[in-house]
Amino acid sequence: MDEVSPVAARVRWRALLPLLLVLLLGGAAWYGWHDWQARRQQAQERAIEDARQIDALGQRLDTLRADLRAQGRLLQDAAASNRVLRDEVLGLGQRNALLEESVARLDARARQGHQALRLDEAELLLVLGAQRLHVAGDVDGARRAYALASTMLEGLEDPGLLNLRQTLAAERAALDALGPGPRVALARRLDAVAEALPSLPLDVVPSGDGRRPLWQRLLAPLLEVRPAGSHALMGEAERRQGEDALQVELTLARAALERGDVDGFHTALNRSAMWIARLWPDSPESRKVRQELDDMREAPLQPQSPLVDSTLLQLRALREGKEAR
Repeated sequence: MDEVSPVAARVRWRALLPLLLVLLLGGAAWYGWHDWQARRQQAQERAIEDARQIDALGQRLDTLRADLRAQGRLLQDAAASNRVLRDEVLGLGQRNALLEESVARLDARARQGHQALRLDEAELLLVLGAQRLHVAGDVDGARRAYALASTMLEGLEDPGLLNLRQTLAAERAALDALGPGPRVALARRLDAVAEALPSLPLDVVPSGDGRRPLWQRLLAPLLEVRPAGSHALMGEAERRQGEDALQVELTLARAALERGDVDGFHTALNRSAMWIARLWPDSPESRKVRQELDDMREAPLQPQSPLVDSTLLQLRALREGKEAR
């Protein structure tokens, strides 16, 4: 029995070995299945997580696409706004250019109008100066008018007016050389003649011994002996009338002198000389007065200068030339 038991024991172990293998295979299969289930579950979980992440990424991509579309629309709006702003800037530039051109035209017209106005004022002052000089004989008034005309021309920057300003300066120098003017000088000489009349002698001592004859001296308290002839002296009443007539003639001479009437002035001087010859006897004093009247008849009433009115003529020629162009 002792010899049989080891064999029986080995037989039993051999019988149990398939069972053990089955158990081992079953355990390995269960472990493998359990591990596969675990891995499968993990894979499903990973797939679910991946799907969730993919969904999140899809949502983020959709959000990004929406943002991109919004940014694209904003960029398009900005580009459109830029185009509008660029068009507006170009329009403003064109309007500014047009405004600058209009302002330049207005400035040029204003300068031309200002120059034309100054020239009109200068011409008017020159005409007034010429009238004061020729009509009234007022040299001082003509000088003032010409000075104002010079001020008007000095304010203009046109280089074409240089010759005109030089001519005006020369004419003003010629006016200054005239002094008070021929009419004023003649009026002063006429006043000097009128003042010298009362001092003319009424009694002339005959040349020779310088004394009257004895019979004239004896009869002097009773009567006055006067020479007879073409220049016979008049009585007191006639003398007063003659002196009044002489003052009238001198007044007419002054009036003719003021208005520049040469014929009237000469006629009044001739009549004044005639009355002086009738009212006062021939003497050196009366001859001097009559000679002064003769010299006054020879004197001119108008300024004798070739430069008078030259500026006015040149200004009118200049303006006619510009209007012709």
